[in-house]
Amino acid sequence: MRVVEFRITRFQFARDRVIGDSQVRADDVNIAALELIADTGAVGLGFIQTLFYPLPDQAEIERVFVSEVWPNIEGQPPAGLVHRVGRPRGGNQRAYTLPFYEALQVALWDLAAKQVDLPLHKLLGSRRDKVEAYASGLDFHLSDHDFSEFFAHADSIGYRAFKIKVGHPDFDWDLNRLKLVAQAVRPGALLMIDANEAWGAKEAVTKLSAIRRAGYELLWVEDPILRNDYEGLRLLRESCNWTLINSGEYLDASGKRQLLQAGGTDILNVHGQVSDVMRIGWLAADMGIPVSLGNTFLEVGVHMAAALPEVQWLEYSFQNFDHLVDEPVLIRDGFAHAPNRPGHGLVLNETARREWARPKLLARSELGAAPFNPRVKAKS
Repeated sequence: MRVVEFRITRFQFARDRVIGDSQVRADDVNIAALELIADTGAVGLGFIQTLFYPLPDQAEIERVFVSEVWPNIEGQPPAGLVHRVGRPRGGNQRAYTLPFYEALQVALWDLAAKQVDLPLHKLLGSRRDKVEAYASGLDFHLSDHDFSEFFAHADSIGYRAFKIKVGHPDFDWDLNRLKLVAQAVRPGALLMIDANEAWGAKEAVTKLSAIRRAGYELLWVEDPILRNDYEGLRLLRESCNWTLINSGEYLDASGKRQLLQAGGTDILNVHGQVSDVMRIGWLAADMGIPVSLGNTFLEVGVHMAAALPEVQWLEYSFQNFDHLVDEPVLIRDGFAHAPNRPGHGLVLNETARREWARPKLLARSELGAAPFNPRVKAKS
């Protein structure tokens, strides 16, 4: 099998709710589907996404892809590319102009698994095909009412663990959100908080202590301080031994390795770059450090989660992307089920390609209504 062709389809549409945290806010979706086509006719699918700024016109995305990526993959075997180890030096160590990296890894792994007619999680060595999911609201900008409604709905459909955003300048706001989520979900539910680096190390100790005194037991606190403050993260682990530190989300593979070696986290947070996740996941397993799968586009991370022995939790945040593929990842009774179809199991929906493709950049005011999200409770 060789990669012989590619296809890019640009999408831009409204979100069904404002998402964000203590540092960012987003109310639209800017993505492009990358399809790598093999000489056998098999198609590998990945998604190029930006959170803060729209992608350029589709023609420009294609131009950049042809210039920066295509010469290195055209005619190459996907199974070889996914295992290739680079040796970055000098000016060779730089990012693509557009965020192709994750989409490229996902699409190539999709093809590699299809070549051997295996679901991706089985190619990666899984011993299971489902992973427990926790409900994540990306909820910092929701009203108190919408926040409570969101988590009450998640509780009603089977989730037992819930992560909320904190890090407000008014700490009483954070405490109120904890009160609201505790009221909205079942007794004994597991609660996590995510500050998105809003605090300093000693500030985090003070606030986590106050949260505990207020009666809230936390499974973990995610990204409480700066990502590369390894000493501060280690201090938090030692000072706040009643909860776990979950960090690493914002670090590349090299940074994650340094974090592990510095003893700066109890749980390593990884995302959607399949090769990188597996490599650092192997190191975490060797060191006995648990791994959590953060948000991955259309939950493709369930394959890595099923394959890595140190993973217990997968993040699910109810984003309105399901219409883009024929069969989204099944999530039922709080568990995400890895597709048992060849590859990662996600195929671009042809109706979505016809009706939602936006080859030209649109103004936010031109996006219209958001696509329907069947997994979110309809507003009354």
